[in-house]
Amino acid sequence: MPERTTDRRITTYKDFWDFYVREHSKPSTRALHFIGTTLGIALLVYFVAIGRWYFFPAFLVVGYAFAWVAHFVVEKNRPATFKYPFWSFISDFKMIAYILTGRMGREVARVLRNNSHGEHVRSDHLE
Repeated sequence: MPERTTDRRITTYKDFWDFYVREHSKPSTRALHFIGTTLGIALLVYFVAIGRWYFFPAFLVVGYAFAWVAHFVVEKNRPATFKYPFWSFISDFKMIAYILTGRMGREVARVLRNNSHGEHVRSDHLE
């Protein structure tokens, strides 16, 4: 998998968020994340509601399965979860909130416009 950033360790959440947005620049990647997270949350609520809390891992499997397919197949990159698990988990929900409020397309455009890593920005990354 091609690595899109330098090997430097990201140390602030602001820098991580910009990295995360670049790694989710294609609309289909964001859509798969949205589907996986939504289904995962629905499963979690369902299992808690029926008293089968021990099925909790299913919520993670479903959510991450969609996300990882998006990264390996669509974006052709490595999920940020491997290197930054906590910030990735939090950022997934932030991205979902941005999608639901119609802000994610503008956020992707902002990050790609301010790209400081010298990556080639393709127009198919914008909504």
